[in-house]
Amino acid sequence: MRLGISLQPVVPDDALRVARESERLGFDAVYMSGHVLGEPDAAVLDPLAALAAVAGATETIGIATSVLLLPHYNPVLLANEAASLDVISNGRFTLAIGVGWNQAEFDALGIPFGERGARADDHLEALRALWTDRPASYSGRFTSFEDALLGTAPRTPGGPPIWVGGHSDAALRRALRFAQAWHCTSLTPAEVAEAKERLARIGEEVGRDPSTLELTSIHLLVPPGAGHNGFTLGHMLGGAQPTAESVVQHIGELAEQGISRINLLLPITPDTLLDGIAWVAEEVMPQVAAAR
Repeated sequence: MRLGISLQPVVPDDALRVARESERLGFDAVYMSGHVLGEPDAAVLDPLAALAAVAGATETIGIATSVLLLPHYNPVLLANEAASLDVISNGRFTLAIGVGWNQAEFDALGIPFGERGARADDHLEALRALWTDRPASYSGRFTSFEDALLGTAPRTPGGPPIWVGGHSDAALRRALRFAQAWHCTSLTPAEVAEAKERLARIGEEVGRDPSTLELTSIHLLVPPGAGHNGFTLGHMLGGAQPTAESVVQHIGELAEQGISRINLLLPITPDTLLDGIAWVAEEVMPQVAAAR
């Protein structure tokens, strides 16, 4: 089990400091989600720009989107941006994608909300072609190019790893078709087990053994003594009032279902964030390591 830290809800001025501290404390990766619209009093950093800065400020920690909303992007432009980040980070970058849920963002971008799934599939095929072939050709419903030589070849053969988020059958099928990992959000161990049954069924349909798909997750955690900022999303890791023991037990139960990485999103006030990260590193990570 590898644990990472989300760079949200980190305020922009603290993003690099949190990333460097997460690296020092031994976390596996730092994550950044992507939205183009936000709240009046909250900054929403572009994930690729923010992670490029993180890549320059760190040396070993992984960097990942969690998640980038793929239908928002031109896939040719994104292929070059992601390949550039793969090069800049020396192969530390992972592209975790989702299809999005906020219709207002699609309306503002002029992208039909009902096409988001089809566009994601189209864009994933285009990305794979551009990262694999030089030059590349592809003809799809939304994207076409012929003999296109991507501006930057990725450092990682075949391009950076792709994780696919979402809980629907369509998302699971997308993960099996295109991704190295399925990236779920705040599921209980029982819900992960149910999703694995669906992955097995869909895997037979698409011709892929689901055991070759890594299982990763996002989980919220409010460390003891930290101030909860009010944000909730599904089930809290370790329960509503977690202890080190309850968090470790919960992680163990998720590991038994095959989850191998957890992105910890700490919905706590900025003044308690570094203490919260330190609590995870000091109280939880040693017990998780000992249980391997």
